[in-house]
Amino acid sequence: MNLEEKLKELPKDAGVYQYFDKDGHLLYVGKAKVLKNRVKSYFKFIPTLGPADKLSPRIYKMITEVKSLEWIVVPSEHDALILENSLIKQLKPKYNILLRDDKTYPYIIIDYKEDFPRLEITRKVLKDKNIKYFGPYSTGARDMLDSIYEIVPLVQKKSCVKAKEACLFHQIKKCYAPCVGKITKEEYSKIVDEALEYIYNKNKLLRKLNERMMQYSEEFRFEDAMKIRDRIKTIEKSQIHTGMDLATHENIDLFAIEVSKEKAVLVRMFFREGKLASSNHDYLKINQKELDIDLNEAYKRAIINYYDNEIPLLPKEIIVAHELEEIEDLEEFLKDRFEKNIPIVYPKRGKKTKIVEVALNNCKELLRLQNVNTSNIYEELKELFHFANIPTRFECYDNSHMMGQATVGGMITWEEKFLKKDYRHYNLEAKDEYSQMKETLMRRVDSFEKNPAPDVWVIDGGATLLNLAIDIRNSVGVNLDIIAIAKEKLDFKAHRAKGSAKDIIYFEKDNTIQRVDLLPSDKRLQFVQRLRDEAHRFAISFHKKQKRKEDSKISLLQIKGIGEAKVKKLLLYFGEFEKIKTASIEDLKAVLNEKDAKVLFNYFKEIKE
Repeated sequence: MNLEEKLKELPKDAGVYQYFDKDGHLLYVGKAKVLKNRVKSYFKFIPTLGPADKLSPRIYKMITEVKSLEWIVVPSEHDALILENSLIKQLKPKYNILLRDDKTYPYIIIDYKEDFPRLEITRKVLKDKNIKYFGPYSTGARDMLDSIYEIVPLVQKKSCVKAKEACLFHQIKKCYAPCVGKITKEEYSKIVDEALEYIYNKNKLLRKLNERMMQYSEEFRFEDAMKIRDRIKTIEKSQIHTGMDLATHENIDLFAIEVSKEKAVLVRMFFREGKLASSNHDYLKINQKELDIDLNEAYKRAIINYYDNEIPLLPKEIIVAHELEEIEDLEEFLKDRFEKNIPIVYPKRGKKTKIVEVALNNCKELLRLQNVNTSNIYEELKELFHFANIPTRFECYDNSHMMGQATVGGMITWEEKFLKKDYRHYNLEAKDEYSQMKETLMRRVDSFEKNPAPDVWVIDGGATLLNLAIDIRNSVGVNLDIIAIAKEKLDFKAHRAKGSAKDIIYFEKDNTIQRVDLLPSDKRLQFVQRLRDEAHRFAISFHKKQKRKEDSKISLLQIKGIGEAKVKKLLLYFGEFEKIKTASIEDLKAVLNEKDAKVLFNYFKEIKE
């Protein structure tokens, strides 16, 4: 069925539609209250089928590439909104605006039902009216808390209150020892108020830290002074200076988006009790060079991405920095998600227009700094390897094992720097290199819904493993560029002699695998090597950890009279220690003699009992 015939078959139901190009690559995902009306609005049918006249340049270009269409019918427009967001996050369509998935941000909390409450950090939603939340914080929460605990003599540890005697914290004057009655609840509440003042007023906290840093410098405690300096920098990054108070006790979330010739940026600001509690930003991924950005779509992506998580401290209203269409859809989403009406407002007068102006000015400054600081290495990689888009987020994969033991896979992540919180490791069952990489990548694909695909996969391996990765990518339909890096092979062996090892990079062009030989001094090669080496280090370190566990288990077998040679046979046959542990006598007899099989079976039986 061709595209024109498909368009005639469109239903009048709510749903999600997907556009594909001639090669079957996903171009765009959208949602519609009435699929028939929405999808047909992109096209004109006379004299021949083509893009409608009043489309934006970006969408017009997209429609010229559309060769096929699919749709999914859902019960309501709200369901369509949720499904659309899920598909965009997982599949990264070429023409959709892409935002990195919002994780749950940390909050600082205090539990007032405790006699001597403490400040703590949590990402969980604790439904208790006695718990007060501060935040959310994108950065700086831990540094703020550590600083407050050094400045204010709060109870330092949860266990302290239950202690029977005053501890070291009391001796060094960091706690008034409520555990032994040296301070009343009323007196302690004044200390809590002092601590909270530093959360409400970050500038006061920063002044205190600067005083302490100068004091340490004068005492020649330079290492301590440097720690304080680093804390100050982190806390300063977590805030935008507004210089204003809303003069109300409202909780407000603000979203602002600004576009330059090269990039687009989103700034979020969170006002709690009328004061700016925290802010953060993300650069938007727009997969087309001409930044004809649909602000409605960009704000929709930003709001759904953020509020699709558990939010312990909901705003009274959400402010946006541009006038938007289809706000009712988003408000309905929020009402269904939180059982609360949260209006989305574009202010046109009053104090709130001032904070919108502050947010937009910060967007412009972030864009200016990004243009100054951004290296052209990503553009050079795109040109060299024929990537679909300029990449910024990379994942690199490597596997490690020793004679089939402790087989593991490792994934590292790069986005302007190595993001160690996003690293992942996998315990693998596969025995050969090909199957191990397949298992690693398939498990990563399974997590795309929770953790969307990056821009590029870098595979530690040659053309065969690159083909494998491409097949896996194609099987799920995600837009993802892939390269592989491998040592040059001489006489069918990787040539690793010192000073002679040469790396070859394999990439995909026009549905064929090609290779490129770069000089060791080439910055593009060095960048890919850096990713590969970090993935190798991460996989090896996890392998060693798992191997130590295996070795400790193997030593148990040897105690029972099972020699090293038999242990190797068992591991080669069963693959891992846990399978040996749960094997039947008959299974064990496939490797050992009957006497040893019974000894081993009875040994593990005794452990279970």
